[in-house]
Amino acid sequence: MPPLPNDMRRALITSAALFCATTGAADEFFTLQGHGGPIMGIAVSETDQIATVSFDNAVGLWSGSDPLWFDGHEAAVNAVLFAPDGTVYSAGDDFTLRVWAADGTAQAVRDGHRGKVVSLALSPDGTLVASASWDGSIGLWPVDGSEPRFLTGHGGPVNDVAFSQDGRGLYSASADGSIRLWDLETGSERQRVIEHGFGVNELELNEDAGWLAYGAVDGGTRVLDLASGDTLADLTLERRPILAMATSPDGDLLAVGDGEGYIMVVETPEWRIARDFRATERGPVWALAFSRDGGNIHAGGLDPRLYSWPIAAMDEADPMATGSPGFLAAADTMPNGERQFMRKCSICHTLTPGSARRAGPSLYDLFGRRAGTVEDYSYSDALDGSTIIWDEDTIDALFDIGPEHYIPGTKMPMQRITGAQDRADLVTYLRTETAPEESSQ
Repeated sequence: MPPLPNDMRRALITSAALFCATTGAADEFFTLQGHGGPIMGIAVSETDQIATVSFDNAVGLWSGSDPLWFDGHEAAVNAVLFAPDGTVYSAGDDFTLRVWAADGTAQAVRDGHRGKVVSLALSPDGTLVASASWDGSIGLWPVDGSEPRFLTGHGGPVNDVAFSQDGRGLYSASADGSIRLWDLETGSERQRVIEHGFGVNELELNEDAGWLAYGAVDGGTRVLDLASGDTLADLTLERRPILAMATSPDGDLLAVGDGEGYIMVVETPEWRIARDFRATERGPVWALAFSRDGGNIHAGGLDPRLYSWPIAAMDEADPMATGSPGFLAAADTMPNGERQFMRKCSICHTLTPGSARRAGPSLYDLFGRRAGTVEDYSYSDALDGSTIIWDEDTIDALFDIGPEHYIPGTKMPMQRITGAQDRADLVTYLRTETAPEESSQ
């Protein structure tokens, strides 16, 4: 029998792995594909279901190759977690915390933050969700729906949170360079754990083993002894920034993802680097999570797919694709209008029909179209009944003053193109590339 083609072999491997993933024993390479943007967060349930959140504003719940989609966020989703009963919590750039039943039914939208939410944690008794926000605060959300409390005191965005084992304390990491321990009964700071000097992005806590690991903007990756405050291990490899961390269910492995696309896997009993793997062709590793049996590491980056590698064979595996090759292409490889599109627009929008679960609507047939009218895209209320017609002048104005000023309340990220010629080149490129085929002959 002749060997199978590579694409067919990969499909069979992926199908087998997905079957195993539902039983909690993967130990095979597989991918999960369906999002329309980069994967920003990953969670794994007690039954080994996988939840993914993305720049495409969606939550995906995976028990196989066909996800259940939770739609409702009005901007990129950054964080997700499971409660033991299967309830899913998600949060993102729309400043909200959202609660979903296991069947995808939206249960609640919790408001109160005034900046994007980038991390979530569930208390050990399951009664409280903590949120880390770039508004500088920590939200404490009772799962019964009662009013939240907010802890303040950090001098910058809060990037991560982790509950103490007894549920009476909460650790937080901030762009102000500090890690703090809060007393949840009084709402006051109990301990300044460390002042790193550079912003701290990630925390992993293992009180049973007596350690706290953190990753920072400058690439610093260190482990602290909780009792003494001394450094147990310095795992810094001069790759920056550290963007993701995860601990295996048994606590014996710590995975670290960075902005240069590597995943480092550390054996915690001896703090030995067991694997150091280039996980992406280019770009960062934004999300990490272990399978329930600890045999696989799930990862997300610029590619709109989740990748999962068996720990034992990571060094032999293929890395993640870039996902949007033009997004990171060298500046001198394309005309200026295309370059502006790739840098400012391509991660959210397609040029072809269909919005494809992207964070923004398709730009196909853009010129002469009234804003807010693409049928397969869910717009913010700001564009309901809009009178804006997309043409050279309106596109120029959008990027001249910025979407947040041109269309207050829009989902579109805050960005500008300050150079008049750059805007003109983008308009020229869009006029050509978005034209329907019959009118572009």
